Amino acid sequence: MNQTKRTLSTILVTGGSGFIGSNFIRYLLGDAGHAEHGFSGRIINLDALTYAGNPDNLADIAGAAGERYRFVHGDIADAELLGCLFEEEPIDTIVHFAAESHVDRSIHGPQAFVQTNVMGTFALLEAARKNWIDGTGAVKEGVVFHHVSTDEVYGSLGASGYFTESTAYDPRSPYSASKASSDHLVRAYYHTYGLPITLTNCSNNYGPYQFPEKLIPVMILNIVDGKPLPVYGDGKNIRDWLYVEDHNRAVWTVMQRGKTGESFNIGGDNEWENLTLVEALCDIVSDEIDRDPAETRTLISFVKDRPGHDRRYAIDCSRLKTELQWKQTVDFAEGLRRTVRWYLQNPAWITNVRSGAYREWVAKNYTRR
Repeated sequence: MNQTKRTLSTILVTGGSGFIGSNFIRYLLGDAGHAEHGFSGRIINLDALTYAGNPDNLADIAGAAGERYRFVHGDIADAELLGCLFEEEPIDTIVHFAAESHVDRSIHGPQAFVQTNVMGTFALLEAARKNWIDGTGAVKEGVVFHHVSTDEVYGSLGASGYFTESTAYDPRSPYSASKASSDHLVRAYYHTYGLPITLTNCSNNYGPYQFPEKLIPVMILNIVDGKPLPVYGDGKNIRDWLYVEDHNRAVWTVMQRGKTGESFNIGGDNEWENLTLVEALCDIVSDEIDRDPAETRTLISFVKDRPGHDRRYAIDCSRLKTELQWKQTVDFAEGLRRTVRWYLQNPAWITNVRSGAYREWVAKNYTRR
């Protein structure tokens, strides 16, 4: 049986200027989803604004939301800052998106992944414990720490089978190992201290505002520019794809109604080989920019596979559907078309990211708390 619906009023969102976090804030503070989610509270966005954190992602929302939105430039591992935020704000909810998340970067520079994904999560858990649990062990009523994680913690699947909530962890990259570590910490704080937590592990996200180092935006922009489309190995690695809006609807559902201490898998029921996905993007982008798709496909090139490249991910999200009545609403053809059109219609955002102009703006306008 599901527990009583939580009333979440003051939410600390970590990594809210990144891809998924900014879309989550848009979902809660924008007009489009209000009838569905009904959130009328306040959001504090804590973001270090590293290379993938972009203030442009929320510029319009921040202005329209007024007092309902506060941005704080800072590091989630900064215990003093976290203490100040809990003193200043009646935080009853943490939703933890902030993470170093690119596998290739973790291979070449794993330390940042351990610092942010492990030590940063630890600092957040400690701040929540100190402010939500008193000296007798009594837990403040109506609070929840929601941890956003990845299906990559489960390792690699063969040609059949699915990841479930009970699948043993088997991370294969520094990125997935750091996320597995943070998952274990979150669960440990629930079992050891009674900290109210919920946790989700999600498949590959796509959609607007994704930093152009990930597969789908890289391919869209390279197609437009007539550049090579690099595909690892034989291109037959399989991923399960989910539109970012559907992911955030699932996160919100679990935050409100998920049983304390439990984890839920979020998937797209939508497996694609990388090569087949790139070919589909060739066709969609070519159609949008009036180019011959056959000519575009000649840009595909195969490159040396990356170390520890998991062969297949596939998520069984039936528990989320059965227990919390969530379902996907955006099919892949529609989602890809929306995503392609967003990148084509937002050249200024792309130019600022590629040139680093958004980073110069950050340096000029923000100093860390």
